[in-house]
Amino acid sequence: MTGDRHPPTRGTSLHVAASPPADDAPPGTATGGPPAVPDQPVLSPDDGGSGSQATRLVALAQERYRVVLGSDGRPYAVDQTGPMIALSLRGRDGLRTRLATAYYDRFGSTPGGGALADALTVLEGAAGTHDPEPVGLRVAATVDGGIVLDLGTADGRCVDVDAHGWTVRDRSPVLFRRTALTAPLPIPARPGDLAALRRLVNVSDAGFRLLVGWLVAAFLPDIPHPILVLTGEQGTAKSTAARLTVCLLDPSPAPLRSAPRDVRQWSVTASASWLVALDNISTIPPWLSDTLCKAVTGDGMVDRALYTDDDVTVISYRRVLAMTAIDAGELAGDLAERILPLELTRIDPGRRRTDAEIAAAYDATRPAVLAALLDLLSQVLAALPAVRVAELPRMADFARVLAALDTVTGWSTLADYTTAAVDLAAAVLAADPVADAVRRHLGTVGAWTGTAETLYAQLPAPDPRPRTWPKSPRGLSGALRRIAPALRAQGVAVDFTRSRDIHRQRLIHLAYDSSPNQPSTPSRPSTHPQ
Repeated sequence: MTGDRHPPTRGTSLHVAASPPADDAPPGTATGGPPAVPDQPVLSPDDGGSGSQATRLVALAQERYRVVLGSDGRPYAVDQTGPMIALSLRGRDGLRTRLATAYYDRFGSTPGGGALADALTVLEGAAGTHDPEPVGLRVAATVDGGIVLDLGTADGRCVDVDAHGWTVRDRSPVLFRRTALTAPLPIPARPGDLAALRRLVNVSDAGFRLLVGWLVAAFLPDIPHPILVLTGEQGTAKSTAARLTVCLLDPSPAPLRSAPRDVRQWSVTASASWLVALDNISTIPPWLSDTLCKAVTGDGMVDRALYTDDDVTVISYRRVLAMTAIDAGELAGDLAERILPLELTRIDPGRRRTDAEIAAAYDATRPAVLAALLDLLSQVLAALPAVRVAELPRMADFARVLAALDTVTGWSTLADYTTAAVDLAAAVLAADPVADAVRRHLGTVGAWTGTAETLYAQLPAPDPRPRTWPKSPRGLSGALRRIAPALRAQGVAVDFTRSRDIHRQRLIHLAYDSSPNQPSTPSRPSTHPQ
C-alpha cells in the first residue's frame, strides 16, 4: 500500500536496484549506479548506526593506544609508539580529538558525538580494570630513587637524574601528563652556570643560596616544599624575579596568577602546573590559608561530585608554591611555618634594565642555569642518605635537602633558613593583635594559667578593636593555637592542658620561656643512610 511507506530508520541501508547493463557496457558495471568493485564490499562508517561507529572507535583506540588508570584515579590513554605522555580521554588535545581524526582518516567520514561518548565510556571501564600507574606532572620519581624532569617538548624528551649525574633521554621511563599550561623547557647545556642566575635576581648572597636550595628541592615530587615568598618594597622587581624563577623549572604561558576566588578555582589553578606562583598578594582569607597549607603537605579536600547526589570528588594536590607580597608578616598566620621569605633589595636606578634586556639575558643563560641546578640535584641525591640534622624544623624534608646542599657546597643554607623562620615569627607577632596582647599581658602578670573564658575577659584588647580580633573565648583559643609556633619561636611558652580535678577543664598556660628555640644546624654526615 502506498500509504504505508516510511522513511528508512537510522542504521538501515537503502538498496537501489540497478538497471541491466547495456550490451556494450564493460563487465562488472551497471547503468544508473556507481561502478561495482568485485569481492571488496564497501564498508560505510554509518552501517549499523552509532553503535557500529562506537565499536570501530574502540577498535581504533585499542589498535593505537593503551588505556591506564592514573595514580590520581583518572583514566588516560598512552600512544603505544609515541612519547610517554598520558592523554586525558575527553580533555583538550585528548583521546577524543585524536580518535575523531583517526576515524576520519580511516573511513573518510566524521563519527557522531554519541558514538564518541559511548566509545570513551567503554575505554574508561577498561582503564578501571588495571592497577593505578604513577603519572607525573613535570617531575616524577623513579623506583630506584632517581628523578625525571619532563622537558615538555612535542617529542617527549626528558632529563633522567640520579646520584651519578643526569642524562637527556628521548623517551621517558615514567608517564607524564601535560596541560595547556605546560610549556617546553630548554635542553640543558653543560657546563652549568649559576652565576648567570645570580646576576638576574637582586637578593643578598644568603638569599640567593636559599633560592637555589628551594629550586633544587622543587625537583623532588614526594616532599613538602615551603612557600617561597618574595617580599620587598615597590620597585624591587618581585614579579620579574618570580617569573624568572618559575620558568626555570615549570615554564607556562601564565607563570604568575592572581589569588583564586574559591576552592574550586584553586583546584583548576593547581591541577594544571607543578609550580604555582601567585602575584601581588596582600591578604589571605582563612579558607585560602588552609588550602595553601594543604597544597604544601598534599592533604586532600573532599567535595560532592558535580551532577551527583551521593558521589564525592577528592581534590589532593601537593604543589610547589611561590608568591609575591609587600610584607610576609601581614599574610603569614597559619602559613608561618611553611614559608621561606626572601626579601629583594632596592634596585639602583642606574642599574635598571628593560624587560627586553632581562628576557634576552635570561633566554641566553637558561640552558646553562638548568644544567647547574641539575648538577646540584644529582649531588644532593648522592648526599641525602648520609645527612643527619640534630633538630629538624617543621619543614623537615626541606631542611634535610638544605643540609645535603650545604654538605656538597659548603654553604650554610639550613642555618639561614631557620634564622629566617625566627625573623618571620617575629614579623607575624608584630602584625598579630592577639600575640601583641598576650605579650603585654605577660609583661604584667609574668605567667598565667586559666580557661579561655577568663583569658578573654582579662586580655587587654586594642582600642579600637581590629576586625580580626576574636569575637568569643573559643575564637581566642583558636587564634592562640594558630600563633603558638610563632610565640614559642620568640620565647613565649604556650600550652593547652586539662585541669586535674573532676571538672577536667581546658586550661591555657602562658609564660616567658627562658630558653627560646635556636636555629638548627646540620650535623656532620654519617656513613649510614637514614
